[in-house]
Amino acid sequence: MMAQARGALQGLKVLDLSRVLAGPLSAQILADLGADVIKIERPGRGDDTRQWAPPAMVPEPACGLDESVYFWTCNRGKRSVTADIADPQGQALVRRLAREADILVENYKVDTLARYGLDYAALSAINPRLIYCSITGFGQTGPYRERPGYDTIVQSLGGLMSITGNADGEPGGGPRKSGIAAADQLTALYSTVAILAALNERHASDLGQHIDMSLLDVQVAALTNIGMGYLATGEVPRRLGNRLATVYPSDNFRCRDGQVMLIVGNDEQFRRFCEAMGVPALACDERFARNASRLGHVEQLAPLIAAAMVRKSVAECQALLDAVGVPVAPINDIAQVFLDPHVLARGMVRKVERADGGTSRLIANPIRMSRSPVRDDRRPPRLGEHTLQAQGGWPD
Repeated sequence: MMAQARGALQGLKVLDLSRVLAGPLSAQILADLGADVIKIERPGRGDDTRQWAPPAMVPEPACGLDESVYFWTCNRGKRSVTADIADPQGQALVRRLAREADILVENYKVDTLARYGLDYAALSAINPRLIYCSITGFGQTGPYRERPGYDTIVQSLGGLMSITGNADGEPGGGPRKSGIAAADQLTALYSTVAILAALNERHASDLGQHIDMSLLDVQVAALTNIGMGYLATGEVPRRLGNRLATVYPSDNFRCRDGQVMLIVGNDEQFRRFCEAMGVPALACDERFARNASRLGHVEQLAPLIAAAMVRKSVAECQALLDAVGVPVAPINDIAQVFLDPHVLARGMVRKVERADGGTSRLIANPIRMSRSPVRDDRRPPRLGEHTLQAQGGWPD
């Protein structure tokens, strides 16, 4: 049997004191990349998401704490150790593990862990090489530092909801949250980047450091060109539904048997689009020939494009526009996503063996590395599964 390839982060030890999504997802990425991750959980309850079922990973779970779909989303490949951090014995266990850890991830409210002697100052005193990543809604400083922060609260405060959704006055108009926990997931990714940067810096300094990650900071950074546009012009962006503010056509259009998302990125693509869709005269119309003009005449152009698209099926539109290099895609529901031949060919669904001997399907890690592949085929731990192993220190 071929030996398992060495993970890119193999040999690194991670202590995960986080719950729910942003912190656990960051720690899961480290686990997928080969790090040994120990998740510290409350005795008898564990991570909050263990109780967020249904849905569950098995039809009739023996224990709801072990079979939550949400928990399985961001805790694969870890070990579970139960410790009550409000109890001196639990604190001592965490300190023993932290003494040997390379990385610690936590998302408690500001100053909570300091009450138990588990903050960065206390743990770095016994392990100066520890990289300690704190994830909170609003960061360690600033007037909101003590507020609880959840993803949708941050999407609201950070402007994302104001630019997501249909325009006021249109059907379904008004601000909307993202369909996924965007602020949490982006924070997980930024946190992982920061941790890896601190690891690289440690090679030179031989010292760890404290990383202060704020969901709101990340959400503001994620405004990218939209936020920069405001800073440059002072004009507050408005909601456009699925349209892009920079190019047109860029919207969802109804076909005979479904809907597609279309983006025409330049004038040459527009000419090819018009020819493929049987409306070549539109590309010669001075109102539509240039992107700047199209943006100024959306109300006139949109119904003409809609009329051309609705006569064809989704498959016909895809084939015609693929042939001329114009970006288009069906608007898939989640079932269609996991039946898509390209998604399947890329291995984005993994089968994982459960503790009861059955198998479950998981969404794969999207990282592809040629020599040190990720390990995303390991189930999450049962609550406290590795506590006995860890009571004397970091288990082998």
